Amino acid sequence: MTAGEKTLIRHQIIEMFDHAYGSYMKYAYPADELMPLSCRGRVRDQEPTRGDIDDSLGKFSLTLIDTLDTLVVLNKLDEFEDAVRKTVKDVRLDNDVVVSVFETNIRVLGGLLGGHVMADLLRQRGRRMQWYRDELLHMATELGQRLLPAFNTTSGLPYPKVNLRYGVLNPLSRTGNESSTCTACAGTMILEFAALTFNWMEQLVVIIILYVCPVITESGVGAGIDSYYEYLMKAYILLGDNVFLERFNIHYSAIMKYISQPPLLLNVHMHNPTVSVRSWMDSLQAFFPGLQVLRGDLKPAIETHEMLYQVTKQHKFLPEAFTTEFRVHWGQHLLRPEFAESTYYLYKATGDPYYLRVGQSIVEKLNSYARVPCGFAAVEDVRTGTHEDRMDSFFLAEMFKYLYLLFTEKSQLPIDIDKYIFTTEAHLLPVSLSITQPPCPGNNTEDLFTHSCPSTETLFPNNPSFAKTIRDGYKYLTGVGRAFQTFPVRCVHASDPPVRLHANVIAIHHKGVYRVKLVAELSTTPEEEVVPHVVQLISPPFLGRTVLVAGPAKFGMDLTKQEHGVKGSIVKASPFTACGPIDNPEQILGRIALALRGDCMFAVKARWLQAAGAIGIIFMDHREGSNSEETPLFQMVGDGDSNEDITLPLVFLFSREGSVLTAALEEHKNVDVLLLPKKKQLGQGEDWEEKGLVFKNVVKLCPMTNHSEPGTASISILLSIRSKVSGSDIDIGYWFDINHKTNI
Repeated sequence: MTAGEKTLIRHQIIEMFDHAYGSYMKYAYPADELMPLSCRGRVRDQEPTRGDIDDSLGKFSLTLIDTLDTLVVLNKLDEFEDAVRKTVKDVRLDNDVVVSVFETNIRVLGGLLGGHVMADLLRQRGRRMQWYRDELLHMATELGQRLLPAFNTTSGLPYPKVNLRYGVLNPLSRTGNESSTCTACAGTMILEFAALTFNWMEQLVVIIILYVCPVITESGVGAGIDSYYEYLMKAYILLGDNVFLERFNIHYSAIMKYISQPPLLLNVHMHNPTVSVRSWMDSLQAFFPGLQVLRGDLKPAIETHEMLYQVTKQHKFLPEAFTTEFRVHWGQHLLRPEFAESTYYLYKATGDPYYLRVGQSIVEKLNSYARVPCGFAAVEDVRTGTHEDRMDSFFLAEMFKYLYLLFTEKSQLPIDIDKYIFTTEAHLLPVSLSITQPPCPGNNTEDLFTHSCPSTETLFPNNPSFAKTIRDGYKYLTGVGRAFQTFPVRCVHASDPPVRLHANVIAIHHKGVYRVKLVAELSTTPEEEVVPHVVQLISPPFLGRTVLVAGPAKFGMDLTKQEHGVKGSIVKASPFTACGPIDNPEQILGRIALALRGDCMFAVKARWLQAAGAIGIIFMDHREGSNSEETPLFQMVGDGDSNEDITLPLVFLFSREGSVLTAALEEHKNVDVLLLPKKKQLGQGEDWEEKGLVFKNVVKLCPMTNHSEPGTASISILLSIRSKVSGSDIDIGYWFDINHKTNI
C-alpha cells in the first residue's frame, strides 16, 4: 500500500469519526449515548429499559468521557480541549443511578484517566491546556471512591452493580441482591485502579484463581472472561510485578493446550477439557490474537485472525456468535472493535501490508453497511443488514483509535504511542507508571517469551512472507472454493500434566462466596438446526387453515416434547414491549400473551409475562416488513442467567406473520391458537400421515344451538379425509363449543 493510499484512508477515518462524534455532540450530548436512527440521545429512565444493557449508562455523558483520549490520538486538540471543559463543567458523578461496576470502571474511570494523561502532557508542552489543574484526575478519584462500596465483600471481589450516590448496602441503593459477576468483570479493575492509586490488587487476582466456587464450569477466552487474561498480561507490563505474569502464563499454557484448536478457540469444561462444550464462538474472542501478539506467540495469532477475517468476508461483519462451520449463531453486530484491535497489533508485529488491506475492508464495510444520517448504527442481524438504534461509546473510544493508528506512522502522531499501554477500552496509561518488584517465586512456565516482548527484528528477519505462509492454509476456510469440514476436537492424553483452566464467570453473594454465570445473551448448548414452529389459528373462522411460521426458543417449555402443543386465547400485552410490570394482568391470566420484540431481552419479557399469569408468549418482530420467507428463522436465547425459572412456551413471529395475527385479533376479538412444532400442526401431523390419511377440506360448516345450555353457541364441522390406502373419503364430525373453548 502506497503512502498516498494510506493517507486517503486515514483522512476517510477522520471524516467517519467526525460524522460519529459530531452526531453525538449535535443530537445527543449531554446524554450518555447517541441513538443514531432516532437522532437523539439515550437518557437513562427516559427511554424504555433494555435491562442489563443500560447498566453502562449513568447520566455522566458516557460517550464524551470515553472519547477524550481518542480526540488527542486523532490530533483533534481543539476538540479535546473543548471536551475537557465540557466534562469538568457539566458532568456529575453523584447521580442516584445503579450502574455496572465493570463498565463504569473501564469506560468512565478509564476515560477520565486517559483524558487526564493527555491533558497533562499537552499542558507540560506549554502550548495548550494551561488552564488545566488536574480536574479530570480529581473526578477520577471521586468516581473511584464511589465504586469502592462494591468491594465491601469478605473476598474483596466486587459486586456487579453499585449506586453512584448510595453505594450497595444502603436501603436506597436499589442494587438488588444480585450475586453474580463475570470473571472479566471482577478481574478487569487492576489497570485503572492501579493507575489511580498505585496500589494494585494482587490479592484480587490470587483470590480469583484459588478461591472462587464456579457454578457454570465452562472455560474459554470470549465473553465473560476475555479481559481478565488481558489485564494479567498488561498489569505485568504496567506494574512490573511477576505475580501477574505467572498467573497469565499458567492460564495461557492451558488455553493453548485445551481451548486453542487452530484456528478455532472453543470453550471446554474446566474439569474435563478434552471435549469442547460448544460448537460456536462469540465475537469477543477477536481480541485474543492481539493479546497473543503481546506475548510474542505470532503463529496462532495469525491463524485465528485469518479465520475471523474470512468470517467477516462471508457476513460483512463478525456476528455476535458464529458456528465452527462459520454460519450465524447470533446475528447481531454491535460495531465491536476487537477485530480491528487485533488487526492493528498484527500489523505492528509483522509489518505485513496484508493487514492494512484488512483494515481498509473494515473501514469500507462500516461506511457501506453501518453509516446512517445521524452517526453509525449497530447491525441487528448481519444476514438482513437491518439496523439497531444504538451506537455504543466503545465505537468512538476504540474502533477509530485502532483504525487511525493502523494507517498512521509514529512520526505523524501527536504522542509517542510506544510509551503507553491500552486498557481494554483502549484508554492510554503511561508505561512510566511501572514500578519494580522482586520476582515472584515458583514461576514454572518460563519459555522463550516469558519475560520478553516480540521483536520484529528477531522473529522475522527479512522474511515478509512469514505471515502469508501461515495464512495460506486458511484461504478457503469458510467454504469458498472448496467444501469446508468441521474442525475435530483435539485429543489430549490422560498422561499429559494438568494445566490450570479458569471458569468464564464468577458470581458473589454478601459473604463473598462466588459462583459462575454467562453475561452475554448467548446459549451454552451446542449448535442445533432450528426446528420450525407454528402459530396455528384454530378458532372460527380460521379453524386451523391459517398457519404462521414461527421460530422457537432455547429456553422455556420445549414444545417438541408436548404431544399436542399449547392451546389458548391470545391477548396483547400492555405495555406491548413487556419490559416492565404488566398493566393488564387480569386479561393475561390463563392466556397466551402477544408482545413486541425490542427494548429489552426476551428473557426479561418472559419473566414479566409469566409473573402476570400467561400460559405462553408469542413475540412479534418490531422490524416492519420482516418475514419468514426472506429471513432465516432463529432460536431465541436467554439473557445469560439461568433461565430454568421460565417454564412457559415461547415462539417468535416475524413482522409480516405477526401482522396477520394482530389483524385477526382486532377483527374477531377472541382468537384461539395452537403453539407447536410445524410438523405437528393440526391437519398434517405425523400421526395422520402414518395412518395413510390426507386432510382434504372443510365440506360443511354450520352453527348449532346447545339445547342443554341455553344461550351458548356451538359450531359443527364436517371434515372430509381421504384414505391413501383405500382411496375412499371419510367424513368426520367435529363439534366446537365457542363459549367454553372446548371441543369434542
